[in-house]
Amino acid sequence: MIKIAPSILSADFAYLGRDIEAIATADYVHFDVMDGIFVPNLSIGIPVLQSVRKMTALPIDAHLMIVQPVRYVEQFCDAGADLVTCHVEADTPENIHLALEKIHARGKRAGVVVKPNTRAEAVLPFLEACDIILVMTVEPGFGGQKFMADMMPKVAQIRRYIDERNPACELEVDGGVDAVTSKTCIASGANVLVAGSAVYRSADIPAKIKELRG
Repeated sequence: MIKIAPSILSADFAYLGRDIEAIATADYVHFDVMDGIFVPNLSIGIPVLQSVRKMTALPIDAHLMIVQPVRYVEQFCDAGADLVTCHVEADTPENIHLALEKIHARGKRAGVVVKPNTRAEAVLPFLEACDIILVMTVEPGFGGQKFMADMMPKVAQIRRYIDERNPACELEVDGGVDAVTSKTCIASGANVLVAGSAVYRSADIPAKIKELRG
């Protein structure tokens, strides 16, 4: 089954409750956290996550684009995230492993993320500890970027790793996903699609979510 995770970074924060209600037919709420250091932008954090948790019964997928995520993963779990992902580039391998352990100790799902310039092999040390792996198909930090089709061989390679070593792990893509590129992602092995602009700029959000599933 293909799952859709609309990114609320593209929602209207003046009407956030309305915009979260509008994606009720999706599978996850994708929650992007940026610290202005790991990526050149700032976004939302723990207080907003606590509010979002009150607005929806959907699982919240928190994508931490922050340095040394091990410092904060427990707080994001406690604030209401159901799934927390950390960038492999954001800290030492030892600390990324520790972050995954802390997330699991809170009873939540955990995963790692790779930026476009990071090789597929970077996920291997973490694969057995992951419930999900996220491949960025744009440079992290900003919404509305153009989809990087040259990331598809990496998606396909990670799909092979997952099938061989941890078949229960989900494979997520994030960046430039729309009704056309979603098909490319699914064909390459992704089963969770993050979509921001494509969902929130649609006149019929439930129909767009259904279309993205393929």
